[in-house]
Amino acid sequence: MSAPGRDGAAGDGVAGDAVAEPPVERGVDAAWDAFVEANPRASYLQLSGWARSKAANGWRSWALAVEAPGGTIGARILLRRPAGVPWTFAYAPRGPLAASWEAASLAAFTEAARMTAPRIGRISHLRVDPEIEVDGPDDADGSTRRSLVALGWRPAPEIQPGVTRVIDLAPDEVALWGALRGKWRQYVNRARSAGIRVEERGVADLAAFHAIMAETSVRTGTPIRTEGSYRAIWDAFAPAGRTRLLFAVGPDGMPQAALFLVRAGSRVVEPYGGMTAGGAISRANYLLKWEAIRSSREAGGTSYDMWGLVHPGIRQFKEGFGGREIRLIGAFDLDLRPFAARLYRLAERRGGPRRSATGGTTRPPADGARPA
Repeated sequence: MSAPGRDGAAGDGVAGDAVAEPPVERGVDAAWDAFVEANPRASYLQLSGWARSKAANGWRSWALAVEAPGGTIGARILLRRPAGVPWTFAYAPRGPLAASWEAASLAAFTEAARMTAPRIGRISHLRVDPEIEVDGPDDADGSTRRSLVALGWRPAPEIQPGVTRVIDLAPDEVALWGALRGKWRQYVNRARSAGIRVEERGVADLAAFHAIMAETSVRTGTPIRTEGSYRAIWDAFAPAGRTRLLFAVGPDGMPQAALFLVRAGSRVVEPYGGMTAGGAISRANYLLKWEAIRSSREAGGTSYDMWGLVHPGIRQFKEGFGGREIRLIGAFDLDLRPFAARLYRLAERRGGPRRSATGGTTRPPADGARPA
């Protein structure tokens, strides 16, 4: 894994960028995914499937892992050139992953990125946003943030949600149910009494899922992915059994709310969800959320990440299901071509290339746009 690789390469989509890319090692996807899923912070955004789902939008990927004093540290890095600029943006969503977050490990990863990047392309800068909690065990008194800055990284705009809420699934079902607020338990039971039921469906129902997301978008004014994007994610993760599509269905058989779950290792994340106007009235979204949590535990999950608290209403809704709010250390940039990186950040502050660089999809804009 220490050698960079290309996964589902679609190219930068820019003529004249001659990049000598090493071929993918045989079995690199399986080896990489095993590395990711063995980590306590395994993220689906670091799995090979996420890179494959992004390839249709012009992203390439680069798997960089090095042996450091504290163990292996590495990231699958997405590469794309924003329109109108001659440099490539590199981004490791929820990476790197590390066995140890000591300064020596971070230094080894930083040096490997600096040394290897010129072989990959004209990369302006590398952005990372590791899933490290502010002042948590791996950032005691800000140690990881200080180490990154000392190594030349600088705080950068976030792409993934910087605050989330995670439920520990180790307690039994009775304890998880007891962690819900009393009103939330009433809403779950009210939905059941109204004849709402939760069903797990498959790829044939992605159109119905997208319709719910579209209605959510109209109601809330938030953008969503295309149906094809959801399908690409499903196709990338479903063969390994890493996806679930849950619907809360009314007595008439019509879906009222939906959740798209993705698993990495034993960690479950709900990056996409929405509900209809009828679902808001019936409280279908409360029953759906509870069943997603309950069934994730039943299937062997160890944690359930509700993925982002984008505004006070969402925070209040998710708080009612228990768990713990986690604030992450955020994103950091390593400038590999300082002039290009400065120009990029200037445009980013003006609302320019970040959206084109990320394709508008690295952070799903409608995730949790309404409680779902």
